[in-house]
Formats: sequence, structure tokens, C-alpha cells
Amino acid sequence: MINYPIKRKSQVKTTSYANLGMTLESDIEATNTYYLNMGIAVIHKKPTPIQVVNVSYPARNKAKITEAYYKTPSTTDFNGIYHGKYIDFDAKETNSTTSMPLKNVHEHQIDHLRNVYKQGGIAFLIVHFKKYNQYFLLPAEVLFSFWDLQYDKEKGRKSIPYSAFQEKAYIIPFGFQPRLDYIKVIDQFLSSKF
Repeated sequence: MINYPIKRKSQVKTTSYANLGMTLESDIEATNTYYLNMGIAVIHKKPTPIQVVNVSYPARNKAKITEAYYKTPSTTDFNGIYHGKYIDFDAKETNSTTSMPLKNVHEHQIDHLRNVYKQGGIAFLIVHFKKYNQYFLLPAEVLFSFWDLQYDKEKGRKSIPYSAFQEKAYIIPFGFQPRLDYIKVIDQFLSSKF
């Protein structure tokens, strides 16, 4: 007779899809691969432009960059096309439970997103509130209003409150395939504008 161990309730582990050991960017890249394979959209992570200064050649097939510098500040993380519309966005994470600090976004990124928005592109941030394990699509116009307001001495603040995400952003559900279905959220966002 074989005696199998009995699992007590406290020993039973529940399966959670939360994070699955991936970062926000890799979750988005997995989603983008799904979109590409399914013919939904073509969206890629932009490479960071660097200037290589020094390369070590310990062996012919083992070249290694030992010194490099950023050529120009990177704009945003991702861009591509969906239903004939240009998409451009950045991914941000915060450990805060109350807000996303505006210092997480750089001025050159705001300038770039403004240019995309002015040309009719779809511009936004995907923001992950780590403590709540919630993902939001924050439309560019909401981001711009908080960015511009930070310079107002009376009403300004250096962050976007969590409550603003709940009211003005769109929750992106986390799943298996795709991990972060932000295209579905873009459809929601676009249909609410018209």
C-alpha cells in the first residue's frame, strides 16, 4: 500500500498569473508577438540608439562591446501600426499605492508623444501599479493635462494620483494569450471618443 501525503488547506498553492516572473516590458513584448502572429497589429520595441566606442575581440566570434554611450535620449519604448493608425507608447511601473510620479516620464518623451498625438496617432502610457497588480492605459491627453498642471503653483502636483487612473484611464486585464490585451482597450478608448 502506498501512503500519499495529504495536503492541508494551508499547503495548497493557488495558481496566480500575476507577473509569471516577467517584467512589464517583456509582458508587452509577449503581447506584441501574439498580435503579430494573429495578424492583429504590428508593434515593436524600439532599440535604444547607442554609439559604440570600444569593442573587445578576445576571439573572432566573441566580440564584446566594452564601452558605449547613448547617442540621443530615447523617445518611447514601443511603436507600430493597428488598423492603419500609428501607435506610440511607453511603459512605466510604480511601487506607489497613491500615484505615479511624473519624474518617471521625461520631457523629451512628452514632446515626442505630443507630436504623435498632433499628427493623429494613438499615444499613451501603459502604467503598472505593482502593489495593486493593476495595469492601466493612460491616454496621452490625460498625461498632458497632469504634465502641464505640475507647473501651476496653486493646483500643480508632481504626480498623477491613483484616483485619476481609476477615473480617466482604462484597466488592461492581465491574461495568458495575450498577456496584456491593450488593443482591446484601445478599441474601447477609440469608441468612447466618437
